[in-house]
Amino acid sequence: MNKWVILTILLCLLLPYKAFADAAVGEMIVTLGENLSTEQKNMILSEMKAPKDVEVLTVTNAEEHEYLGDYIASRLIGTKAISSSAITLEEKGTGLKLESKNINWVTDEMYINALATAGVKDATVYVTAPIPVSGTAALTGVIKAYELSSDKKIPEDVKQAANEEMVKTAKLGDEIGTEEASALVTKIKENMAENPPANTEEVRNVVESSAKELGISLNDAQIQSLIDLFNKLKELNIDWNAVGDQLTAAKDKLSHFLESEEGQSFLDKLKEVFSSLIDAIKSLFN
Repeated sequence: MNKWVILTILLCLLLPYKAFADAAVGEMIVTLGENLSTEQKNMILSEMKAPKDVEVLTVTNAEEHEYLGDYIASRLIGTKAISSSAITLEEKGTGLKLESKNINWVTDEMYINALATAGVKDATVYVTAPIPVSGTAALTGVIKAYELSSDKKIPEDVKQAANEEMVKTAKLGDEIGTEEASALVTKIKENMAENPPANTEEVRNVVESSAKELGISLNDAQIQSLIDLFNKLKELNIDWNAVGDQLTAAKDKLSHFLESEEGQSFLDKLKEVFSSLIDAIKSLFN
């Protein structure tokens, strides 16, 4: 075989690998919704402070339905892809940081939790849209960009689980409060990292004890929904210690929640319960 042909083949094999392998700290990749107008795309790129040569991926409405269709109604996903994101790789050990704009249902902590579940590591993420949206579709784009930038393929079942986690946490937030829902999911993950559950009953114990630690009251349906979710995650053999390492921002939010007026209110109520219990015991002896 001609030596130039051999050289060409070798280059074709090596160049794609090099493009992925050279993904460096500080490199940004952008995802734009397929149905954005040219003006909206330019506005979002400017908002992201994206460099002129930034790599841009397109996210389609079909992809959004693929990953969200089992968890929320099709009408809520809609027929247009407009959510966009930027992901920038950071130094190892940095953890996940996220900022969002025009997202009115999924909180930053919910994104961080879901991305950590998916295996996304050490990155700064920006999620945005030209108009207020729920934000559920943005996760698809962020994961897509991370796979390209890090050259790490995330298994499809893990992607599905991350989307399910995000939606279930947002729905729980509608019922018990967004901060409470985000704090609870973070606490469950912390406890699973410390004592990995071996079966469904142990998953139940982690869910219930985590809620009790935070003073969050859950009904049977909410408990079962969380058990189903974390039981599924357990079956995926997720490294909970690695997940925990990425949750610095979410853990900070959890600490702030416990120090907040709302969190302190719970602690005061707990003190009242014990005080009443002690008084009741004293009355028995009187």
